[in-house]
Amino acid sequence: MTRVFLVGYMGSGKTTLGKAYAEAVNLQFIDLDCYIEQRYCKTISDLFAEGGEDGFREIERKMLHEVGEFENVLVATGGGTPCFFDNMDYMKKAGATVFLDVRPQVLFRRLRLAKAKRPLLADKTDDELMQTIADALEKRSPYYLKAEYVLNAECLESKEQIGESVKNLRALLN
Repeated sequence: MTRVFLVGYMGSGKTTLGKAYAEAVNLQFIDLDCYIEQRYCKTISDLFAEGGEDGFREIERKMLHEVGEFENVLVATGGGTPCFFDNMDYMKKAGATVFLDVRPQVLFRRLRLAKAKRPLLADKTDDELMQTIADALEKRSPYYLKAEYVLNAECLESKEQIGESVKNLRALLN
């Protein structure tokens, strides 16, 4: 029975690496945000709008505990998931936790390209985006660093780099 939880800031590669790794080692892949949207038949933005951040974080915690009972699964968590309640402690008890560590400059480059798909970032200037990333990492890093493992996830731009990162993650978890 295997459970792996990937944590890290948005744009760190949790979904990209998570899907590739899960396929390589025959695990079910779950993106926690997508799982929440499917279970509640609402977007994350709608859940935030309805219940505020507190309401959303309660739902997120409940769904984390639900998927945390699954066997042979890799869960790509939301960027804030480890920072609320006992979520990080829960994940560490339930399985292996891996922090995908990426420098702010790399996150900026990735998120700048994907701003339109991320409502919290869509209207930000480049300077505001860089400041948002830096501020969030300062607050969240203490939670991310509680993970059992840390993996540099800066090289996920090509199939070859993703394959190499899968190999590195395999070596880390074995």
